[in-house]
Amino acid sequence: MIRDLIISNRSCRRFDEGFAVERRTLEELVDLARLSASAANLQPLKYILSCEPERNARIFRHVAWAAYLKNWGGPAAGERPSAYLVILGDTAISHNFGCDHGIAAQSILLGAREKGLAGCMIGLIQREELRQELNIPAQYEILLVIALGKPREQVVIDEVGPNGDIKYWRDNTGVHHVPKRSLKELIVG
Repeated sequence: MIRDLIISNRSCRRFDEGFAVERRTLEELVDLARLSASAANLQPLKYILSCEPERNARIFRHVAWAAYLKNWGGPAAGERPSAYLVILGDTAISHNFGCDHGIAAQSILLGAREKGLAGCMIGLIQREELRQELNIPAQYEILLVIALGKPREQVVIDEVGPNGDIKYWRDNTGVHHVPKRSLKELIVG
């Protein structure tokens, strides 16, 4: 059921790094993005696929993890993603990517959950450093990085408390809590 898939699709930041994600799996996930909606059907997105440990390490150096977790520098060795997808906008096709990369990323992450994988959309990227690291031509704007792998953490949804704090947090057992506003609060009128 789509609701269950969406509920289980939480940003995962700790993975079983020893679990290999095959290139074919990444291609299948990009194919879901390819089949998703695109503004004016321009289809300006391109993808870099990475499932090799050395290339993954090169990408890992240029992304930031979980800004609300102040005393956590990101996943430790052994808990890092087994794969990445770098979503690029092709400026030869368009200079405005609107929400295409968000739609594509959600399709990819839902497909990953269906396969028993988890992921995290990362927008805090050292873009110029990553461009140089991966030799990405100037024609492509780096839009998002998606980290993927077999989840190694439990993520639960909580209701936003009376103080209104929406910051995610981890309890003393390592469970990652994500506060969500109520449906009543979201509906206006």
